[in-house]
Amino acid sequence: MGLHQSDLGYRCPPERKSRHSRIVHELGIRIVAGDYKPGEKLPQEARLCATYSVSRPVLREVMRVLVAKGLVISRQGAGAIVRERIDWHLLDPDVLYWMIQSRPAQEFVETLMTMRRIFEPATAALAAKVASAQALEKIAQAFAGMEAASTPQELLEPDLAFHRSIAQATGNDLVAYIANMLSLALSESIKLSSKHPNTHALSLPRHKAILTALVNRDPLAARQATLVQLDETHGDIARILDSGIDLA
Repeated sequence: MGLHQSDLGYRCPPERKSRHSRIVHELGIRIVAGDYKPGEKLPQEARLCATYSVSRPVLREVMRVLVAKGLVISRQGAGAIVRERIDWHLLDPDVLYWMIQSRPAQEFVETLMTMRRIFEPATAALAAKVASAQALEKIAQAFAGMEAASTPQELLEPDLAFHRSIAQATGNDLVAYIANMLSLALSESIKLSSKHPNTHALSLPRHKAILTALVNRDPLAARQATLVQLDETHGDIARILDSGIDLA
C-alpha cells in the first residue's frame, strides 16, 4: 500500500466525503495544532454533538478513530483526554498530514529534513551492501522515470519511487515500512523543492550520484551522496521559503 497522495496540494486538506471524516479531521488537526493540549479534556460529548450536529453514536465512532491514532485516551466517566505528543502515531498518514497542515512550513521542513538526514544516508549505505541486482534495476528504473519527466508534477512519482526503492533494496522490512509511511511527508518536501525554477536540472545529478554509488556497491559513497542530496535540497527549500513564493 503506497501513501503517495500526490494529488494533495501543500497545506490543502483533502475533500472529506462524510460528516464523520470531517469531524475526525477537524478535531484531529485542532489537537495536533495545540488547541487542545496534552492532558486536557476534549469538550463534553453533549457539547460536541451540538457543535457538529451529530448523534452520540457518530461522535463515539469519531473518538474511536482518534483513540486508534494515539491522540486521545477515552476513560469511562472522564471523557476523552489528549495524550502526550510522544504517544501520537505520527507516521499515521492522517496524523502526519495534520502536522504538515498545522505547523509553519519552515518548522515542518526542519523536522522532516532532520529525520531524513538520520534515516536516508544509513539506508543508502545498507542498500549498497546488500541490494540484489533486481533491486538495483528497480532503483535505476525510477531514476529513468525522473529523467523522462518534463514537468515538476511528472517528477514527483518517480522521485518518490527512487527513495522507496532504496529502502526496499535493504531487504529490511522495517526500513521499507518506515520509508513507505514517510512517503506523504517526502512528497510534500519534493513539492516544495520543485518550486525552484531549476528543480529538474538540480535534482537529476544529485540522484544520479546516489545511483552510481549503489551500483558500484560503495556504502561510503552512497551515504555521502545522500547527505549531499539532502543538504542541497534543504538549501533549495530554504531559498524558496525565504522568497515568499505562494506555497498553495
